[in-house]
Amino acid sequence: MKLRIAPAFLFVLGLCAVLFPAVTAIAAELSPEGKALVKMDDAWSASAGKKDLDLLVSFYAEDATVYPPNDKVASGRAAIRAVWAGITDPNYALSWKATNAGVSGSELGFTSGTFVETVKGADGKATTATGKFLCVWKRQKDGSWKAIHDMWNYDAK
Repeated sequence: MKLRIAPAFLFVLGLCAVLFPAVTAIAAELSPEGKALVKMDDAWSASAGKKDLDLLVSFYAEDATVYPPNDKVASGRAAIRAVWAGITDPNYALSWKATNAGVSGSELGFTSGTFVETVKGADGKATTATGKFLCVWKRQKDGSWKAIHDMWNYDAK
């Protein structure tokens, strides 16, 4: 039997060989635009730590969509506000850290990273969960960045 490698496969293999080092370099050192998005994401996480629901929701574009784990998709700030309403609970704590970010062209960007969530039960015992997130950002007409798609899920236990 004669082994035949399709030209398309060779093309994809070559593309991977070229792009993999570039992706690794991007992850290792963020561009100035990526650093700006990480800084914004840090401020967003701080708003959750302060339990400031209004500030937290303000990071989303008016027509943004969130994809919370084990829940329905929520679109628009009013629906997103309802998803995040629990942030004000004194027995709930959430923080996250973007570990990667980038910008494509001048209009779209992303952040990704990890989060830690802690819930204190009625018995006073805290339960902690960890997970990861991916957020797509869009530059607005005024030059600011707003989250347009935000998805997160929990790590396996």
